[in-house]
Amino acid sequence: MQTNRLLINEVNLGTRLNHAVSDDRRGEFALLLAMLSDDARDMAQFNLPDSLKDTESRLRQQFELPQSQALLANIAEVALTDNSAAFHQQGMSAFHLQQSLTPEALVIRGQDSIAMNAVLNNCDPITLSRYRGELNPQIGMEDILHFADQVVAQRSMADLMV
Repeated sequence: MQTNRLLINEVNLGTRLNHAVSDDRRGEFALLLAMLSDDARDMAQFNLPDSLKDTESRLRQQFELPQSQALLANIAEVALTDNSAAFHQQGMSAFHLQQSLTPEALVIRGQDSIAMNAVLNNCDPITLSRYRGELNPQIGMEDILHFADQVVAQRSMADLMV
């Protein structure tokens, strides 16, 4: 009779834990908790079918999500979708409907990587132009005169004026 009381399954685990807490039986409570698995994969609701190999596609199928949108790298190459007119004319619900029918681009970052964009956002316009090759420095280091050479040139010009 005593052994039947010790057998436990998932159905009466909750009531056994509640009784252990209410009757101040710490040992039984600790034993019941120790028998539970820490691994979430052992629980039935977290097991996914093994037929799909890709984790992303398994999760998309489980949560019934649509395919992800492609990221846009360069604005000039693709005609952009602009759903802002639907929002301004008909409101938020019309915008959501238009967004689901013809989605806008998710990310527009240009030709540079994300890290380089973070650096370039902190640069002044001249540095940006130099990085993109739009502006070449007009004075090179070899063209800059040393201070002593400048003084000699000024003295020679002063001597010519006198």
